[in-house]
Amino acid sequence: MTKTVGLIAGMGKLPRLIANDARQRGYRVVAVGLEPVVDDEKLESAVDVLERINVGKLDRVIKTLKQNGVTEAVMAGKVPKELLYKSRITPDLRAIKLLWTLKNRSDDTLMLAITGELEKDGIRLLETASFCSGLLAPEGDMTKSRPTKAQWKDIEWGYAMSKEIGRLDIGQTVVVKDQAVMAVEAIEGTDKAIKRGGKLAGGGAVVVKTAKPGQDLRFDVPAVGLSTIQAMIEAEAAVLAVEAGATLLLEKEKVIEQAENAGIAVVGYRPGSK
Repeated sequence: MTKTVGLIAGMGKLPRLIANDARQRGYRVVAVGLEPVVDDEKLESAVDVLERINVGKLDRVIKTLKQNGVTEAVMAGKVPKELLYKSRITPDLRAIKLLWTLKNRSDDTLMLAITGELEKDGIRLLETASFCSGLLAPEGDMTKSRPTKAQWKDIEWGYAMSKEIGRLDIGQTVVVKDQAVMAVEAIEGTDKAIKRGGKLAGGGAVVVKTAKPGQDLRFDVPAVGLSTIQAMIEAEAAVLAVEAGATLLLEKEKVIEQAENAGIAVVGYRPGSK
């Protein structure tokens, strides 16, 4: 009997990469594309079922998965939290009730609440990397360009800063230069933080992205891709350091090629590694 897995899909190519992996393993993939954020035109061809549902319609999302026999699901792709503060979503009664029960609207609080709603209806959320472990960033240099000694100091210091903002559930990325924080990622997302920090740094900034301490691997797993490199090029940033084994690197070959062409060093970092 063919196993079914659900896919709750947000922005970017990660949902399609996960769907491809799952289907190669023999799974039937039932996807819910969260409108208005799902933006991969090729997603439909990568899954067996695709229903596009407004991100605020929590009850419909869950019922669609259940009606298609889903008992396990993966959540992948960015869903900008700023949507909560704009008019592009209309929450249903279930979503409104959920929001009213939250102690705050931090990422972890919100995602754990949604996970709990899925579990109430018999749907277990799997770790994001269950179907994309091959995308986890390796340790060490990934480009011919390598950080200087001064940039390594920024990587080490930025790693500690990134872990601290993660502990506070603010974000996962910092932009640093000369061991000073130029920008901290918050609700605006990684790419905008890079552009803001790079402008303040005046070129040569180091971007550090890490998982949160005690990261729940079912959601909000850190990821970088082509848009990250493009933001760094615009910001004239010099180094991208991601936590090895904990950060998803999307379209690795293209990322490395673009970084090489721009003279950007890309490193998978763990404390003590160089």
